[in-house]
Amino acid sequence: MKRLFSLISCAAVAICALAFSTDTIKVNTNYLATPEDVTIITPDHKQGQSFPTVYLLNGYGGNHKAWCSIQPRLGELADTYGMVIVMPDGRNTWYWDSPVDPDFQMESFFIKDLVPYIDSHFPTIRKRDKRAISGLSMGGHGALWLALNHPDVFGSAASMSGGLDIRPFPKNWDMAKRIGSQKQYPERWDEYTVATKIDKLKNANLNLLFDCGSDDFFHGVNVKLHNDLLEAGVPHDYICRPGGHTFQYWNNSVLYHLLFFNEAFNKK
Repeated sequence: MKRLFSLISCAAVAICALAFSTDTIKVNTNYLATPEDVTIITPDHKQGQSFPTVYLLNGYGGNHKAWCSIQPRLGELADTYGMVIVMPDGRNTWYWDSPVDPDFQMESFFIKDLVPYIDSHFPTIRKRDKRAISGLSMGGHGALWLALNHPDVFGSAASMSGGLDIRPFPKNWDMAKRIGSQKQYPERWDEYTVATKIDKLKNANLNLLFDCGSDDFFHGVNVKLHNDLLEAGVPHDYICRPGGHTFQYWNNSVLYHLLFFNEAFNKK
């Protein structure tokens, strides 16, 4: 009897594990040099059912597969919360429209191609208050950058370990390849960073969350943004926990972000 119960339990777990679906697709675009690879997790659903959407952005050096390795429970979480999770390939673009390279127009791709494609091919609710975006490191900056520039598209935005002020890091992570060198274009480095967009964040009416580990090299710029938002009276949640710029930190952090988004999606 115990063995039978164990077999039944294992079968139930297997069924639950297979309830969601994971697809990897290519999205055609004129804004990038080649079609974009995107991984999408869709929760278990019935015909005609639709869900809020969370876009998760990878960091520098990552791709559309990164999040499934960082947090293997994403499918289970998509089922638990009832949300479609979309993971594009960031291509080390910082999610900008590059002013120096026409093959790296990631912001335009995201807003003009990706979001409409997802909404037309997957069971999503096509409303800003049912659409959220988050990411880690480069993707954390990208998530807030896209949300503050397109508050008509996203109602919630978050960042984990985000490079929320790019200016202290002029020689890192291919940023100069995307927007030109800081020495040559200092005004551009001011323009292309989240840290200078306090007024835009204030007017975007976002459910806003960001966090960073206390041992992370981006800790200082996150604290600065938190204090600037406090001074400007911008509502937001900010979390600082022990940890560094690591997979272990993001594995844990994304659990808070999905919970935060779920609460926002279910606001009355």
